Amino acid sequence: MKKVTILFVLLCFGLTANAQNFSFGFKGGYNLAGIQGDDSNGFQMRHGFHLGVVSEFELTNTFSIQPEIIYSQQGANNNAVFVFNEFPLIEGELESDYNFINLPIMAKYYILKGFSIELGPQVGFLLSAAQKNESQIVDVKDRIKSIDFGVNFGLGYKLSNGLNFGVRYNAGLTNINDISGLPNKNRYGVLQFSIGYFLRK
Repeated sequence: MKKVTILFVLLCFGLTANAQNFSFGFKGGYNLAGIQGDDSNGFQMRHGFHLGVVSEFELTNTFSIQPEIIYSQQGANNNAVFVFNEFPLIEGELESDYNFINLPIMAKYYILKGFSIELGPQVGFLLSAAQKNESQIVDVKDRIKSIDFGVNFGLGYKLSNGLNFGVRYNAGLTNINDISGLPNKNRYGVLQFSIGYFLRK
């Protein structure tokens, strides 16, 4: 994670040197998170939130790059049996709470004044992972991949005063399971609704 963070900071410095304009701000909002892939028909969406800081580097009048550092609540709810060492440990309605620090880098193209379409890659670092029901909480961080790669696409609208709004979908590309011998392949999917504010340069 340290190496990726250093590269992320160096990229920001490089963009600052070439940008016509630079803005810094923050954002937060609502997550509707799920897990897709093998045996995921019973999974339901997890409601959560995201919160973080953003920078926008304006390269031309219509094109900019927006790196972000975002805390994000992900995971899913499902009816399942959690098995540990071949013995059922939890049975019934499970809430899978996976919390990440995500580093997206979004390319933004302004098709109208203030209105942008956005696309870019993301790397996420797992902070914690737990499965729980009404009576038990089990730490499953050692069974979930610690690094997740994905791609984001969405829409944004920014007012002249710096207030901005966005909707974005993160499609995970990494198989999240880190259990030896498990054939299932699953990925994250997160729909985000955001509100933020850009400070002046």
